[in-house]
Amino acid sequence: MSGVDVAALIPAEFRALLAGRPPEPDVSGDDWLRSLPKLLRGALARWELAVDGPARHGVCALVVPVRCTDGTPAALKVAWPHAESRDEHLALRAWDGDGAVPLLAADPSRATLLLARLDADRDLSRLPVDEACEILGGLLRRLDRPALPRLARLSGWAQRVASFDSPAVTQVPRRLVQQARSTITGLLEDDVDGRLVHTDLHYENVLAVLPNSPAAEGDSRADDAPDPSGGEWLAIDPKPMAAEPAFAVWPALHNRWTEMGTEIAWGVHLRLGWICDAAGIDEDRARAWALVRTVDDALEAAERGDAATLTARIALAKALSQRW
Repeated sequence: MSGVDVAALIPAEFRALLAGRPPEPDVSGDDWLRSLPKLLRGALARWELAVDGPARHGVCALVVPVRCTDGTPAALKVAWPHAESRDEHLALRAWDGDGAVPLLAADPSRATLLLARLDADRDLSRLPVDEACEILGGLLRRLDRPALPRLARLSGWAQRVASFDSPAVTQVPRRLVQQARSTITGLLEDDVDGRLVHTDLHYENVLAVLPNSPAAEGDSRADDAPDPSGGEWLAIDPKPMAAEPAFAVWPALHNRWTEMGTEIAWGVHLRLGWICDAAGIDEDRARAWALVRTVDDALEAAERGDAATLTARIALAKALSQRW
């Protein structure tokens, strides 16, 4: 990796996303950006990696295509340390490449992971939505494992948001807030912390396996359940939680939102059905958790003055509040 200008690997758009971010909980976005070149340089040297192309990024992490000493293509992911990324390595290790990107090495203290490389140009956003939802459901089935003890727990999250106590609560229809409150109470009557769950499984967080990649060898399912993904697709960026799989359906409902058209309730119903059928998930519980997550997200959108997201979430909550 000698001679690599690591600072040049960091896109200006990524710097803009992190600049000014307050600590969550320990390192501000600005402080982390200042340390990022050193983090990259250290990871490249530690794992003897060669940069193999321009970096990509999400909201909180930079991903650099690399090659290992034996020529194997891989991806170096360096994340801004925040609560949702803290236990990613634990979940990926538990899944061991079955339904999720294989983890090759991890440095949790630096929020740095070495992952098998997937095809970053092929995600589910370009597939017909019914096919994409069936693949998401198949991945939820494959990813289902007993919960890991260290993970954040769904019951704790639900108890924190149950009051929906927000200065912006008047911007969301009262009946939706009240319905979400009563829904949480009913959901928490059951054990909701028993499974390892990918809580951000949406269309762009599923990538295709590269031909002849080691990632293609990770399907070690012991059962004969149908797999709509055909082993071709793997999940990334899990934001893991000790939860129930029904909690994980919501991201697929609000992403690809413009494709809902004017018949939102019907579109939501179809997506729920496709995903839950493929995953073996109770559709009523998936709809209930989705309503709770939607109202919570609507309040967050209102607090930050995001009128477009607030409008979309209210429309989604209205659709989820109906039974078909």
